[in-house]
Amino acid sequence: MLYRTMLMLLIASLCTTNLLSQIENLQENTRAIEFPDIPGYRTLKCDFHMHTVFSDGSVWPDIRVREALRDGLDAISITDHLEYQPHKEDIPHPDRNRSYNLARERAKGTGLMVINGAEITRSMPPGHANAIFVKDVNKLNQEDVMEVFKEVKRQGAFVFWNHPHWTAHRKNGVATLSEMHLELLSAGLLQGIEIYNEATYSDEALEIALEHNLTLMANSDIHGLIDWKFNIPQGGHRPVNLVFAKEKSEAALKDALVEGRTVVWFGNTLVGRAEFLVPLVENSLEVRREGENMVQTMVITNHADADYILENISDYNLHNRASVFMVKSHETTTIQVKTLELLPAFKLRFRVLNAFTAPGQHPEITIRVE
Repeated sequence: MLYRTMLMLLIASLCTTNLLSQIENLQENTRAIEFPDIPGYRTLKCDFHMHTVFSDGSVWPDIRVREALRDGLDAISITDHLEYQPHKEDIPHPDRNRSYNLARERAKGTGLMVINGAEITRSMPPGHANAIFVKDVNKLNQEDVMEVFKEVKRQGAFVFWNHPHWTAHRKNGVATLSEMHLELLSAGLLQGIEIYNEATYSDEALEIALEHNLTLMANSDIHGLIDWKFNIPQGGHRPVNLVFAKEKSEAALKDALVEGRTVVWFGNTLVGRAEFLVPLVENSLEVRREGENMVQTMVITNHADADYILENISDYNLHNRASVFMVKSHETTTIQVKTLELLPAFKLRFRVLNAFTAPGQHPEITIRVE
């Protein structure tokens, strides 16, 4: 009787474990972030700002890898603070590369690229900055902040300004360049800027990026759990950098960042330079023409994770919708176009209202109907 009871409990446990595993696998398969490639480039999904217990985060580095795999990311960088070490008495680590080494080991064989990085953590100016693609974080632990940036350059790293609109540094929330920032820019020691961080956005940071040719960045800056912070079980997602690289490799990824080939995605908003943002949206949308009439029926399938809000600016009016409508993520939307005559081919033009190329400026896309 005892043997039978133990056997039944074992079977029940195995069934429960298998069910939980199936549920977890299903969630992983459905939550992965999806955006199409664009002509000439692969679209890599990346998060380059996150923390672990090796600075002021709440999780071990392997959790960051696990979260990234569930989100379908191609690359991450754990950027623990250099100067701010609140857990050092509990977790002493004389080697500042430790969190990177642990994460890289966990990511082996998964396809996820883990990039070595650190957060330079100073008062304003210059505030906080992330250095990624560094070779040895220990050499960045210096008192003179300008020497830290020079060491980063010697190591061939890519550096971006973190949350320049953070109210702890700018009480009015306005990203503003200081003399030190201008010095860093002129010396080539600052190459990117976060226009979105965790849950805040800055038009002023976008303006600075466009004026000084800085790479646009958006990152989670996660300290706790991604699922909790961004409400992923209810359909949320972490902010990401969509990086357009010639291939999936660390060298190609770094080259793309240096060249500024990014579009950032947060909430249901996309921000980027038109040369990358326009093909990204256009390649997200597949259009099928049904029949040939003076009122043309078009079936649009959206293959991206963003819901696109489109405004019709074509030469033709729509028959079944107003001029502004939404093409929802991974769904099919039907529009009817009044061409007023039978046309073998024509063009539709839309303004993408939830995408920006500059403050207040939306990209325009063209769909060719054959």
